[in-house]
Amino acid sequence: MEKFEIEEKIVAMLKTVYDPEIPVNVYDLGLIYKIDVTDEKDAIIDMTLTAPNCPAADFIMEDIRQKVESVEGVRSATINLVFEPEWDKDMMSEEAKLELGFL
Repeated sequence: MEKFEIEEKIVAMLKTVYDPEIPVNVYDLGLIYKIDVTDEKDAIIDMTLTAPNCPAADFIMEDIRQKVESVEGVRSATINLVFEPEWDKDMMSEEAKLELGFL
């Protein structure tokens, strides 16, 4: 399986992960900054949170790790929490903005 195919499957899986307080998935919220798949098929994901003190941070990161590791072709998943650049609502997809009433 090619890296880009694995990355597409990872994106599809990320769209099933939700912040318990927001009815939009983490991908459409713009919380996923980078998805890398190494030659060894390890997934490395840089993500942020809507707020640095998000009470659901551990839950969300573990949910992402477990779901990404379940993707066919992925050997392991590393989730890096970053706060640069700082998240803002402009990073959301049009669908997410519509869902949350920003449009």
